[in-house]
Amino acid sequence: MIRVLDVVLSTVGLVLGAPVLAVLWVIGWFSTGSPLFRQERVGRYQRVFTLVKFRTMRPDTASVATHLADASAVTRFGRFLRGTKLDELPQLWNVLKGEMSLVGPRPCLPSQVELVAAREARGVFAVRPGITGLAQVNGVDMSDPERLAEMDAEMIGSLTLRDYFRYLVLTVTGKGSGDRIRPS
Repeated sequence: MIRVLDVVLSTVGLVLGAPVLAVLWVIGWFSTGSPLFRQERVGRYQRVFTLVKFRTMRPDTASVATHLADASAVTRFGRFLRGTKLDELPQLWNVLKGEMSLVGPRPCLPSQVELVAAREARGVFAVRPGITGLAQVNGVDMSDPERLAEMDAEMIGSLTLRDYFRYLVLTVTGKGSGDRIRPS
């Protein structure tokens, strides 16, 4: 049932959001010359896939977990995208392709070995990663791998259809702070 909802909602989001995606792409092009950001992430069964987002940092920024990136790397337009969570919209494509779900544990980088190990120990990789979930709406990010893995496992073990929609609504209405960026 969740996969059907993912396909329907991501398709609707991509179709209805196409004008917004186009405008953000153009603004991003003028802001950085490279509006889309692609990064390898760890998905279901620990398969690596390429996540797509709108770029929020300068193109020359090192590919590290957000909490390890320097705040000065975030562009002015990137701050807007992060604040509104519009940087996540291209991930609807990842959802449609079946690499992600709308709701699930945020996909981590292969280099985040502590988080990968904590999630592996708790069976978190048995599900598709998501754009949002319990940890995200509660402001828990990848800077605390053990706590994040625990919260991911808790969400997976108790996820209902009601929770699925609740996490989506909370995310769209601005609940959760997103990944922290270390101060410059």
